[in-house]
Amino acid sequence: MMNYTESLNYLYSLGHEVLAAKYGLESISLLLEKLGHPERSFKSVIVAGTNGKGSVAAMIESIARSAGHRCALFTSPHLVRIEERMRVSGQEIDESDFARLASRVREASEELVAAGLLNAAPTFFEQVAAIALCYFQERGAELAVLEVGLGGRLDATNAVERSVSVITSIDLDHQNILGSTIEEIAGEKAAIIVPGTRAVIGRQAHQAAIEVLMRRCLETSVLPVFANAPGQIETDDRGRLVFDYESSHSRYSRIALGLLGRHQADNAAAAIEAAELLSEMGFGITRENIMSGLREVSWPGRLEMIDDQPPVLLDGAHNPAGARALRAYLDEFWPGAITLVFGAMGDKDVDRMAAELLDAARTVVLTRVRDIRAAGNARLGKAALHRARNVIFTETVRQALSWARSVTPPDGLVCVAGSLHLVGEVKRLLEEEDSQNAMMKSET
Repeated sequence: MMNYTESLNYLYSLGHEVLAAKYGLESISLLLEKLGHPERSFKSVIVAGTNGKGSVAAMIESIARSAGHRCALFTSPHLVRIEERMRVSGQEIDESDFARLASRVREASEELVAAGLLNAAPTFFEQVAAIALCYFQERGAELAVLEVGLGGRLDATNAVERSVSVITSIDLDHQNILGSTIEEIAGEKAAIIVPGTRAVIGRQAHQAAIEVLMRRCLETSVLPVFANAPGQIETDDRGRLVFDYESSHSRYSRIALGLLGRHQADNAAAAIEAAELLSEMGFGITRENIMSGLREVSWPGRLEMIDDQPPVLLDGAHNPAGARALRAYLDEFWPGAITLVFGAMGDKDVDRMAAELLDAARTVVLTRVRDIRAAGNARLGKAALHRARNVIFTETVRQALSWARSVTPPDGLVCVAGSLHLVGEVKRLLEEEDSQNAMMKSET
């Protein structure tokens, strides 16, 4: 059996999560069959979309947990530790369980190749998904909420039988894989809607996406529930929301949401509708459970405020729509000086992201994350041209964070955005600092 370090080395040897991905359901289906179909031991909700799918998944899980259910959550990518991707009852898988199940999944994968059933081992994402599903089975999960990795139709999560499919906001992203139009991208995501299930359609900015999703529901004879517009929204000075919502079944007053940003009200609307469907299916989720779950939900790296001097705001904002939501938050809730630490993947629409964000900052610190997909400083610098007043180029994320802190006044804000990989590296640096500070305190 592999130890934890060996299991990580093995999984990463399978290739880059995105660049080496092979989209299709054959490998994951054979792998789950070989493992005894762990995914059939619990009910599942699958969440797809361009933006908000992770937030909605976290909200549904928090609501189900508030109702006392043993709920599992599978998300991607991770920010600091791979164990973040798989949780049961809010707790990450531990290293020993991860290593043991990674060894089991590796053995099953190699047996499929040896038997000639597969030409190559399942991919990184497929094997990580299998590890998660085996873990959920072992821990006796009643319900699993699964965030789609990329797209929907050919994503490994689509091999799992589901009770409810949720589609969040659809916009342009990953066009090199999913298609160049809203219609094509919506078609890929709509494929998680399958016969014999229920579907929740989150609020959409594009009529073309709504038409594709409706057509899929008609083709599969699935009755959809559409999330409504939230009612009166109030915010505090940091952007925490209190809002009203009239769902398909009930009226909610003064829902307090644990996540920042007005756009999260739309995500919460989709989560409420999904929770009500689950209640109809026997999960016994009450209005109070929904209110409590939304109040307590957390979702790191998405408008996550780190109290420091100056404070640090972390937001993935990895496509133009995400950048637009972040800009709306900054414009409304942060009138002071902003230093933006910006890095992005080279296959993203860096120009449009830069157009949304860069002129909100007094200083922009450009950096490259440790990923072969990452855009270099030349690409970032071109995108920043004429859009930022002061631009600093750095070679590492550590340098970028140091520079940003040094040029930002105590009452200013350091905003880190453009990539979840960048957010993850900054979170890792901040955790290292906290650990070092705690060690110094213990020695004095």
